[in-house]
Amino acid sequence: MSHQEFVIRLLCALVAGLLIGFERGWHHKSAGLRTNTLVVVGSALYVMLSINLTQTEGDVTRIIAQVVTGIGFLGAGIIFKEGINVRGLTTAATVWCSSAIGCMAAAGYYFETLAGTIVVLIVNYFLMPVDKRLSERNKEDEVNEEVH
Repeated sequence: MSHQEFVIRLLCALVAGLLIGFERGWHHKSAGLRTNTLVVVGSALYVMLSINLTQTEGDVTRIIAQVVTGIGFLGAGIIFKEGINVRGLTTAATVWCSSAIGCMAAAGYYFETLAGTIVVLIVNYFLMPVDKRLSERNKEDEVNEEVH
């Protein structure tokens, strides 16, 4: 991979991470701008390292598999329980998706990186009101069941 291609892929990952991170930061989530940007960039760096190390022989997917595992541990640290409520699942899932987007950018899949970023933004931004309404509805149903 040339230095120019390396920089282009890294910048693609950076922009994707900034977009996702900005949305999460805008909604005051624990993993916001810096966290998501670093996850995307870090994942991209590992994948590009893997690509460069395996140009002659080897399996590029070995490092990618370890990135997925590492992000799983990071995501597990984001999830916590408050009484009967579990918090951080969406944030952990977003970090997981951010890592996948970084891997896509590093592999040179620019359209796919853009599409993945847009889908994550749509899910997190536009489905948030629907998710809140469903949660409110579930609480209303629980109250109604207790009354009857």
